[in-house]
This record gives sequence, C-alpha cells and structure tokens, in this order.
Amino acid sequence: MIRAERLALAALAGLLLVAAGFGWSRSELVAPPPSLMLLDRHGAFLAQTGGGEGTGWGYWPVEPIPERVAAAILAIEDRRFAAHPGIDPLAAARAIGERLTGSGRSGASTIAMQVARMQTPGRRTLPRKLAESVTAAMLVLRHGREAVLRHYLRLVPFGNGSHGIAHAARWYLDKPVGDLSWAEIAFLAAIPQAPGRMNPFLAAGRARAVQRGHRILAHLCASGVIDAHEFALAEWQIEALRIPDRSSRPTEALHAILRLEKALTGTGRWGVVTTALDLDAQRRIQAIAHRHLDDWRRRGAEQVAAVVVERTTRRVVAWVGSANYFSPAAGAIDFTAVIRSPGSALKPFIFALALDRGAITANTVLADLPEAQWGIDNADRNWLGPMLPRQALATSRNVPAAVVLRRTGLDETHLFLADLGLHDNSRSAARYGLVLAVGALPTTLERLLRAYGALADDGRLLDLEWWGGQERPPAIRILSPNTARQVTLFLSDPAARLPTFPRLGATADGMPIAIKTGTSQGYRDAWAVAWTSDYLVGVWTGRARGTSMRAVTGASSSAQLAQDILVDLQGERPPAGFPPPDGWRAVELCAQTGLRSAGRCTQSLSEWFAEGRTPEEDEVFQLARIDLRNGLLAAPWTPARYTAERTFATLPADQAAWGKANQLPPPPTELSPLDRPGIRTPSRPSAMPATGLRVLAPRDGLRMVRNPETPPEANRLNLRAAAGPEVKRVLWLVDRRPWRVADPREPVAWTMAPGIHRFELATEDGTVISPAATVHVE
Repeated sequence: MIRAERLALAALAGLLLVAAGFGWSRSELVAPPPSLMLLDRHGAFLAQTGGGEGTGWGYWPVEPIPERVAAAILAIEDRRFAAHPGIDPLAAARAIGERLTGSGRSGASTIAMQVARMQTPGRRTLPRKLAESVTAAMLVLRHGREAVLRHYLRLVPFGNGSHGIAHAARWYLDKPVGDLSWAEIAFLAAIPQAPGRMNPFLAAGRARAVQRGHRILAHLCASGVIDAHEFALAEWQIEALRIPDRSSRPTEALHAILRLEKALTGTGRWGVVTTALDLDAQRRIQAIAHRHLDDWRRRGAEQVAAVVVERTTRRVVAWVGSANYFSPAAGAIDFTAVIRSPGSALKPFIFALALDRGAITANTVLADLPEAQWGIDNADRNWLGPMLPRQALATSRNVPAAVVLRRTGLDETHLFLADLGLHDNSRSAARYGLVLAVGALPTTLERLLRAYGALADDGRLLDLEWWGGQERPPAIRILSPNTARQVTLFLSDPAARLPTFPRLGATADGMPIAIKTGTSQGYRDAWAVAWTSDYLVGVWTGRARGTSMRAVTGASSSAQLAQDILVDLQGERPPAGFPPPDGWRAVELCAQTGLRSAGRCTQSLSEWFAEGRTPEEDEVFQLARIDLRNGLLAAPWTPARYTAERTFATLPADQAAWGKANQLPPPPTELSPLDRPGIRTPSRPSAMPATGLRVLAPRDGLRMVRNPETPPEANRLNLRAAAGPEVKRVLWLVDRRPWRVADPREPVAWTMAPGIHRFELATEDGTVISPAATVHVE
C-alpha cells in the first residue's frame, strides 16, 4: 500500500514537473512587432504600416500602465488578479458549478490565461484550457503580475485589425492611452468581448459598444472604482463620443504614404508618427495637377508629378507621384523617382559654380553667337548677341551656358553636380561633354528639388524632412550665400526672361517667384522648379514610357502648375521678396557690355555688387550727332536741320557683325565735309597768331597706366588747351570725334579707356583744328 502511494505520488510529481516544463516553455512574453500609425502635420490620418505580416496593427507597449486603465480592466476582467498565481480557483469552481447546474456561463479566464491564449491561439477545448492554465501560472511566476498585465494590454484585440489598448485609444479616439476618460475606457473595454459585433466604425457596432460600456460603468461604480459623480459624468460622455473615420488611406496621398513607409523601414520607430505632410494641401495640389494635366493631354502629356517643401526646413508639404494612383497610364509609378533628362533645369548649378569659383562675375559678357556654339544650338535657333549671366540664365540660352561650362571646367562641374546629389558619379564627365550644359545628365525630380534647395536657401544643401524628429545629416554649405542669392535674383527677374519667355503669365503672378524650367530633347520631359521665400516646388510633366509630347515645354506646362501651386499655398500671405547679398548695392549696367551705364545703352539692367567692385563706366555705347545725308559725324558747321542723334557701339571684333545686324554699328570716325568752309590747320606755334590753338595737356606721345584698384571715376586724364584771347569756346576732338565744348581756360577731365587715343582742338566754327596729341593708355 505504501509502495503504491509512493508510486502515485511520484507519478503525480512527474506529471506536475512535465506540466511545469510545458508551461515554462510557453511562458515567454511574445508579441508581433509594433506597427506605425502615420498622421499628417495636423493630426489627420494617413495610414498604418509596419508590424508583422498578417498580424494586424498596434501591439504598442504600455509603459507605464495608466492607473485608470489598470483599475477598470482588472475590475472587469480579473478582480482577484493581485491574489491568485495566474489561475483563479474561486472563479474556476464557480464556472464549473454553473456549467453542471446549468445556472449560467460565467468565465474563469484570468488576465494571465488570456495572455497565454492570445500568444498561442486555437480552438477552445478542455486540453487547451488546461495548457493555458499551466502557462498562465508560469507567466506570473516568471515575469510577475505587472508585466503580465502590461502584456495583456499590448495584445488584446479591439477589432479592425487593432491590437492593444494604446493603439485602440489612438485608432478610435485619437488620444494617448494615458489621457482616456472613464467613459472612453469603458467604451474600449466593451469591444474585445466581440470586436466584430462592436465595430466602432459602424453605427450599429458603435451603439452596441456604448450599450455595453454603460454596463461596465455601472459595474465600476458598484465595485467602488468610480464614485457616483464620476459615474454620472461618464454616463453622459459615453453617449457623446465621436469616432474619426479611418477606414481607408486617403487615395490622394498614396505615393507619399508609400514613400514614407520606405523611409521609415529600419528606423526602429513605432507608434504614432506625425509626418510633415499637409493632407489638405496634398488634396488641393493633386486637384490642381489633375486639372492642368487634362488641358495638356491633347498635346500628348500622360502624367505629372509635383513635390512641395518648406524652403528653409525642407519639410515635405505635398508629394504628388502621379496625377492619379489608379490611372491606367502607369499611375501607380511614382514619377518623382523616375530618372529622366532635366533639360535646362541644370543650368542654374553651372552658373552658380562659375560665380562661386570666380570663373564669371555678374557683369561678365557672354556671347550668344553662332561663332561660339561648338556644335551646340539654341532651342529657338536664334542668337541674342552679347549678354550678362542674369539674362543668359533667365532666358536659358544654350550657347552662353556652354561658354560658362568651359570656363569652370567640365570635370569640376560634373563633380559639383555629384556633390549636389544629382547623379552617383558612375559615368565620367567625358561621356557628356559640353552637352552637360543643356541637360544631358539624367536625374530625378526628388534629387533635383533637393539640389535646388541649396540655391533657394543661401547655399545650404539639406535632405528632405518627412516626419518630426527625423534624423538627417547636418546641412552642407555647398555654395556661398552671396552666390545663391545672386542666382535667385537672376531667376526671379521677370524682365531678364525677355525675349525668350513672357515677362508675365506662366512664370510670374504679381509676387516674387524664382523659377527655372527645362525641356528634354524631343519634348519628352517638361520640368519646372520654383520658389518663394516660403516654399520650394518641383514639377515634372511627361509620358510613362518617355516618348515625345507635342511641343509641351517646361515653360508652357510645368511652370504654370508650379506657379498655381505657389499661389494656392501662399493664399492671403504674400511672400517676402528675395534679399540681395549682404552689404551689396545695386548698379545700373549696360546689358551688352557689363559696364556701368552712362545713360547711352540701348538696354540696361540692375545688378548687385560688393563695395569696391563697381564696374567702370560704359564707353562702348556712344551717342553721336550725325549728318543724315551721309552718316558721318555732324561737324560744328553742319546745318542742324540735317543732323540727328544716334546710338553707336564699339563692340569687340567677334560681336561687330551682330551689332551691325541689330542696328548697333560702330560710330563714324570722320566729320561730314558737307557745307564745310575753308580750313586752316596750323603746323607750329608760330603759325597760330590768330587763335593760338594747341593742346597743352596731354603731351604728344604720353603713355598712361590705369590703376585697377582706383575707382573708374578716379582714372581720369586732365586736358588743357591754349588759345588766343579772342577764342571763347573750343571743341575737344577725341579720336577725331567731337567730345566736349569747353572754355579753353578751364581744364576738363576725360575718363581713360585702354588703347591709343588722339586729342585735338577746334574752333566752334570748325575753321581751325590744332595739331594732334597722341596718348597710349594701358
């Protein structure tokens, strides 16, 4: 008998050891990885992502456990949680008795047993119930009650794929779990009993959850968890709950959501992520893009993409990957990431590098002439002649861009574009050659916009920000602030875009906008990047397969969309203007010479220069009065009725043909002989008794060297005359052209210009001309 009892005890002990081992092996606290809930910057729902495959959403850890939540859940689910070891003998005995007598069906599952069941789900059978009981005891023994409760709150299902009370609080009530009221706790606590029947997104399900919530509140009041005042308030509040509609992702932001999911992968983040996106702006911009694309379809356009960021922070406001994600014309492709030829959209970087390295200045003359094309032609097959960088960039001339590229160097420019992130340096600069200046290097809209951020933000290159707290490399100073501001001023000058582009219309709307467009070969791609002091916008228009459109250019399509987007975003808040470089001042220049205007230029523009860097006064353009009968210089004796003032230009030899073709010939060098009286030209002082006319200064054969550090107005040569007392006025002739009438007893100052110059004096009636004095100026 004793031996049998011992055997029975040993068998029981062995059975208990096996059960304990079984329970211990299943007593790890396991859960799928926590998911992400993406919200826009204003808290509007975007999407859920991450988590485990097929496991739903949520599983957010609850640390610490809010006191209200703990009190309510324990009162409802496991009143003796603090007293039992994971199995409640009293509840189990009551449940067995009710089943035997048929008097009820109360449950006996504890919090720990429910954790065991949620970790290893399956059919509810007696063996499984026993296994859950053993596992529950091991869970409590191994981890403690608080850890088990915390894990329960992480796993418990709330329907619609939601798991865990922290996720459910955000999903259904849009607040942190620690901020839940008694009414909200009761409402959520009602759902796990039957998540399908109590779906808060459906009116009937929401009503059932509220009804059960009332019973839970009554139970909490009866149990002493809440007092009568709290009960009355919660009874009223639970009826007034409003559930946000989060049943689906906003279709207008699908490309942005997918891009966010990709960016967040591997970051280790979970829970709520407040993104930089503005869903309202996203929807408006998507609608604007769709409306424009409808107009362009007749010319072969199929798709459009647009990216909007805040100029200084680079926070992504809107991300339109295509006009419609569900469009049969490859709408599911995010065209912001498709590599295409950017056309002239690369030119600002070529000019910026040249300015930054000193290869050009704001007043460098660039010749837009056939003689300088090296196989590169302008898109309009036209030539605008000598121009300054502001005009060359704003009008997007190909030949001047190639000139600038040659000055800076192909390899250096190619490397700079790589530093900007526009390409990965996998192909050599030689592969592109000078056509790099006209967009031969392919890139994406996303890369292009990031690079333009440096131009728009004082030379700071910075990655885009998708969500608050995103870890980004620090900004890189890739250009000087002065250079970035110069280029911005070039591209925001409506007058500089003439005559290639309209002054107003697609690229200006009464507010300061800097804009650059690009069109790839064969009208395959149309680009525009534009910015104000607040926002930076990039737009691409094209076809999914990269085939040609019908004369769809960046200026006629994408620029219009970019402008409309900026106007919409600015609303009633006009942006500030673009500042010039600090400490620089505006100077009026002759547009064809880059020299300070003296009022004689046919076209002038305002440009900014540092103190002490003001260009010399222009002497290329000259106003001369001519004899209309022969085109020669009008002499003092030429009757006024035959004279008129005309503009002439002494252009360099390579620009002379262009000047002549554009009504800017060189000035005549001879006086008109018509109506000329007899002339006496004395050859020596003794031959001048009547007038005494001669040049005292400068002396004949003088050589002068200009000081480059002296302001232009200080590089002057004093001219002095000798004349008899009867001569009251004399005419100074410089290079045989009338220059100035003056009192012979007063010296006059002539601004020096390089070259060999001839100085003579004549009487007002032209009857006497003095011997010449020749001066060489270096």
